[in-house]
Amino acid sequence: MNDNLVRVRFAPSPTGFFHVGGARTALYNWLFARHHGGKFILRIEDTDRTRYNPDAMPDLLESMRWLGLCWDEGPEVGGNYGPYLQSDRLELYHKYAQQLVEDGRAYPCYCTPERLAALREEQRTTGSVAGYDRHCRTLTREQRAECEAQGIRPVIRLAVPTEGVTEFDDVLRGHIVVENEQLSDLVLLKSDGFPTYHLANVVDDHLMEITHIMRGEEWISSVPEHVLMYQAFGWEMPVQAHLPTILDPSGKGKLSKRKKKLEDGREMLTFVREFREAGYLPEAMVNFLALVGWSYDGHTEFFSRDELIRFFDLEKVSKSAAAFSYDKLDHMNATYIREMGTNDLAGRLIQVLRRAGFPVDLDITLKLVPMVRERIKTLNDAVPMVDFLFASEISYDPELLIQKKMDREQTLAALQSAEETIASLDSWAEEPMEAALRARAEELGLKVGQFFGVIRVATTGRTVAPPLFGTLDILGRDVTLQRLRQAQELLTAA
Repeated sequence: MNDNLVRVRFAPSPTGFFHVGGARTALYNWLFARHHGGKFILRIEDTDRTRYNPDAMPDLLESMRWLGLCWDEGPEVGGNYGPYLQSDRLELYHKYAQQLVEDGRAYPCYCTPERLAALREEQRTTGSVAGYDRHCRTLTREQRAECEAQGIRPVIRLAVPTEGVTEFDDVLRGHIVVENEQLSDLVLLKSDGFPTYHLANVVDDHLMEITHIMRGEEWISSVPEHVLMYQAFGWEMPVQAHLPTILDPSGKGKLSKRKKKLEDGREMLTFVREFREAGYLPEAMVNFLALVGWSYDGHTEFFSRDELIRFFDLEKVSKSAAAFSYDKLDHMNATYIREMGTNDLAGRLIQVLRRAGFPVDLDITLKLVPMVRERIKTLNDAVPMVDFLFASEISYDPELLIQKKMDREQTLAALQSAEETIASLDSWAEEPMEAALRARAEELGLKVGQFFGVIRVATTGRTVAPPLFGTLDILGRDVTLQRLRQAQELLTAA
């Protein structure tokens, strides 16, 4: 194989938002192309007009760019093999469908939807093999002319051989042989003039000089008919590799687009946009998705993008379905967050915090980073962790102010002392603030943990919060004093 000739494509249908299963397929194609110095082509298979969703393609392009899966040819990029939307290539499909008809490899079918529905019902009741009965395959020229005169717009069907076998090789699944009698004369061109997936797929893969086809294993049943079309056209078929299915976390069913609940009660995310909105990092998503069906050495989990490109090999892709582990993704995302540079993490957090309505600037966000970095799994986890910092008022049970082995009077005295100490500080900085409050705890005969616990609840409304002195630094002296006074009022009134 000449590495420079590698051309792969990702060819989604714009029927809904970009699913992580499609993202994994796109990633494997992208990695394969980059590994071999080839080209990654994005082609939009938008010929199913009944399911077409106008919001799908913008979501696809944005999501792929977010993941860093930039395409060498395709929409908004161009290329020498376009157009890259199948709806702009209809003349080509008509030309090649007609060629198959002229060569006796396909035929027009005039069966009405009513006849086909009656046929399916008859096959169901009699228990006979389902599929088209080839009624129109043997029509005479006169019979076809009569149908045309009635204004019936035919579909074009592939004339599948009724005897013998069709065989092909799959990189992951080996040599596959199918009895032709098991195949059906599938529709290539619909009566509305649009091609089916099968015709458009084969024609485009050939004309775009695709060398390797990597797609989900659900398409493997279509390959025999595709083989027959390649043979009918006299074209060389690209290398085939059908990727394993992605299962839900239970490992018992496919990771579908339907919403389910995880064991911890969270809603199962399935669209790339949902992971982005939930605060996952694209680097973590790419690393994680690469391992859902592929392994480098069986134990290494973390890879940079360059390492994935260097190590990716189809031979190490599994034949078996792989479960989508949200716990593993959370762990991986948290690790990426912890290892991220402060400025980089601040730059991403500021977008999340502003989206939540917090009036943050870069200076405040930089202060927040060391307070939350070790405590969050996703960027969004920071929002409920720091929301008290930006609230005009906080509410809590005043009983939380009273620490272990302390009573109400001691707690009130601690709050008053904390207020006095903070009001008298010459410098609003963490180190002198902590030193002064530690000294005051000793004067009061309290353990540092008790004294700081009282201050923590008074200023955050929580028993567990980010580091205390980083919190006070961001709150500022005025807000801190206000909350300490409010705590005294609450405890007195309780």
